[in-house]
Amino acid sequence: MQISRFGYYWLDTWVLSNVIQLATQDFCTRFLNHTNDPCGRQYDQMTQAARSAPANIAEGNSRHSTSKETEMKLTDVARATLSELANDYLNWLLRHEQLPWSAHSTDYLQVAGIALDKPTYKDDVQYQSSIHILKQKHRFDTWLCSNDSMVVANCILVLCYRLIMMLSRQLEKQLAAFREEGGFTEALTAERLAHRTEESRQAEAPSCPICGKPMIKRVAKKGQNSGKEFWSCSAYPECYGTRNI
Repeated sequence: MQISRFGYYWLDTWVLSNVIQLATQDFCTRFLNHTNDPCGRQYDQMTQAARSAPANIAEGNSRHSTSKETEMKLTDVARATLSELANDYLNWLLRHEQLPWSAHSTDYLQVAGIALDKPTYKDDVQYQSSIHILKQKHRFDTWLCSNDSMVVANCILVLCYRLIMMLSRQLEKQLAAFREEGGFTEALTAERLAHRTEESRQAEAPSCPICGKPMIKRVAKKGQNSGKEFWSCSAYPECYGTRNI
């Protein structure tokens, strides 16, 4: 098993999203029934929203090397579905005339203060990461194993908000990398231009009359010369030098 295939396994966001998914599945199984969820729609919506977070984080990270745009979009989708899930837990509290924990309450501070352990996977990544996820989940057992659905809902709500903030920071880093390095389209354009420039050098193409850089053949796409070849500066659009063929 190649470690490079599972880069997202090291992300704290992916680990915590799995904790939230497992906790949500358990919450729905334990507390939703034919009385409060007669059609099972809330069960489906909450479990699917919880599933969407780790799935989109994983897919987005897997696209890191080929499309940073896609990576950012999927990270944002994961963040959006978590907001949807958090609202479901908030609604659960409100429909039972309960309030979410105050940010100054003991339970809130304790749950928010539990730091995740850093992964220490070696060769058997999938196996060891599963152990790691379950270990992190058990750190919240004091609240997640409660028989009081209000306690469980509050705990998961805090975890959702925590993960939303983590994903926001992750998205900011992805955006910064995109600004610095460009995306997949920009990389392909640069690669294609470099190849065409090298071909022009080998074909003894003329130099640009403006900046002196080698020129490459292009085809006019509009105007009276549409469809005709001409020499264009390889530095276009920084330089607009042209020559007739």
